[in-house]
Amino acid sequence: MRISAKAEYACLAVLELALRADQAEPVRASDIADANQIPLRFLIQILLQLKGAGHVTSVRGAAGGYRLAGDPAKISVWEIVKAIDGPQESHPDSDRDRGIGWKVLRQVWQTVNSREKELLEKVRFDQLVKEALQPQANMYYI
Repeated sequence: MRISAKAEYACLAVLELALRADQAEPVRASDIADANQIPLRFLIQILLQLKGAGHVTSVRGAAGGYRLAGDPAKISVWEIVKAIDGPQESHPDSDRDRGIGWKVLRQVWQTVNSREKELLEKVRFDQLVKEALQPQANMYYI
């Protein structure tokens, strides 16, 4: 499974909205872009895609912006990746005439993809919010 930069930006945007879920006013796209160093025009396309998938809502006007459409505890990273990149499908018959080695490796890749999906389904945005709000341990650079 390959997670695109677009899906990664979408996850950052959802995390930013989850971090600000308690604030009364909606979050402006420019604030999300600035906080996460995402190109604003690209972010707006992503937010529209997330809105179409039902993950965010928008408020129009001068005081407008975006909000999460649901509880961060119920939104998985996989849901956001899938909303942006689409379902990750493999084509088991594509190696039909290429020999046993291709078939064996295809099974390995399918297992890896399945496990990645299972992991991403378990990671919820409320967990990421908690991690983001924890004081960072001292980092030592060599």
